[in-house]
Amino acid sequence: EGGNSGVYLQNRYEIQILDGDETKHGMAAVINEQAAPYETYNGTGKWNAYDITFRAARFENGQRTEKALVTLYFNGKKVHSNVPITRVWGGPNSGIDGSNDREGNGITDMPGGLKLQAEGHDVRYRNIWIQEIELDQPDTEFEH
Repeated sequence: EGGNSGVYLQNRYEIQILDGDETKHGMAAVINEQAAPYETYNGTGKWNAYDITFRAARFENGQRTEKALVTLYFNGKKVHSNVPITRVWGGPNSGIDGSNDREGNGITDMPGGLKLQAEGHDVRYRNIWIQEIELDQPDTEFEH
């Protein structure tokens, strides 16, 4: 109960796992960007599913030209659609290459992987699939 953890995309953008919070810091929230869709939460001690489509930020000459986008189905219900991620929220040095600052400017063009966080709580993960897809444009397939 109350466990604070997350799923990190590119090891920098967090989809929150936090029981009992319906804010931008709660279960299935795009942390500090889009509030938790708490009504789809199955509860503590039960399996909850995230199906995530992620489009990395785009860069030209080392400068970000487009923000990262995330679409999320939480327990089978679409709860976020192409939510732009404006910054890295983990505090100083939490950017994948250690480049984050207090303002969350740790977004660089360095690629990154998936990180599963369990901040000292009993958080379990299973049935994880990663499929690389080409998303030259935002994920319009899920816009309907």
